[in-house]
Amino acid sequence: MTLCDTQGVDNAHQIGKAMESEDKDGKDASEQSNTQAGGDADRLAIFNQYRGLLFSVAYRMLGSVADAEDMVQETFIRWQQAANEEIRSPRAFLVTVITRLSINQLQSARVRREEYVGEWLPEPLVTGPESDPLGALKVDESLSMAFLLLLERLTPMERAVFLLREVFEYEYAEIANVLGQSETNCRQILRRAKHHVGDMRRRFDASAREHDDLLKRFIQATHSGDMQGLVELLSSEVVLHTDGGGRAVALATEVRGAEKVAGTIIERMRTTLPKNLVARMTRINGKPGLVSYLNGKPFSALTVDFSDGHAQAIYVVTNPEKLSHLPDLPSAPM
Repeated sequence: MTLCDTQGVDNAHQIGKAMESEDKDGKDASEQSNTQAGGDADRLAIFNQYRGLLFSVAYRMLGSVADAEDMVQETFIRWQQAANEEIRSPRAFLVTVITRLSINQLQSARVRREEYVGEWLPEPLVTGPESDPLGALKVDESLSMAFLLLLERLTPMERAVFLLREVFEYEYAEIANVLGQSETNCRQILRRAKHHVGDMRRRFDASAREHDDLLKRFIQATHSGDMQGLVELLSSEVVLHTDGGGRAVALATEVRGAEKVAGTIIERMRTTLPKNLVARMTRINGKPGLVSYLNGKPFSALTVDFSDGHAQAIYVVTNPEKLSHLPDLPSAPM
């Protein structure tokens, strides 16, 4: 069986046949009983149990908060429409639907990204405990900007296999059922994906406290115009990534090297950025970050990857469409 297209995803019977008879967490029997015994209220309760997992899968697949939320909503519709006998395992059914929907969405999104103005970056996701309305969002290195950007090297199928196996720890049999592939094919796809991605999880190894301290020093150096202090915080191979989508202040291409990156940041702070920006530190994609506000609305989101005491990569998103889901300026001081 090959990867289903949009029409295939619409076929609930085919999806139901792809489900496993037993759920990975051993909760299938009770969940199946609840699903079949009740009506919409029971369906909603079970769906909400997995909402965080579904968003976690879709966001990592797509790198877009808006698209991930759309996939969760579409999965809910299909969940409500599916017949009881087509759902042997609610968890497996839901993950299968959202994974296949995300693959289809990613295939069309990649075409649009070829026409994107400037560099494309994932939508920033605020991940503090107060800003997780879905609850149970899986927050780890695989949520970082660096990791999501690295996943762009993979095909949609490779990305799905890699995430299900390496991030969500699915067995090969489960992945095969979700994707309609053989276990052998899934193992081969994972090997290709690992070859493209490499072992990047060890590249950015700053502790949470060290990351906080380094980010504060970085912010102080940029705001004060301390060129030398900023250069000292940057790796010699640091890369500055910016994404304005043709709608906001951003660079046409990435900038590399400590001197060039520091010079670009200082010059932009002095000549381009509004003087009345208000900044707040928060957690973005699982790491300490900074959201700047103009007239109370999000203007930019910044995260920095640190390793060995130096910034390895800097990510700045100013595209207003990608910031639209961020909350307005909080009242608490920085």
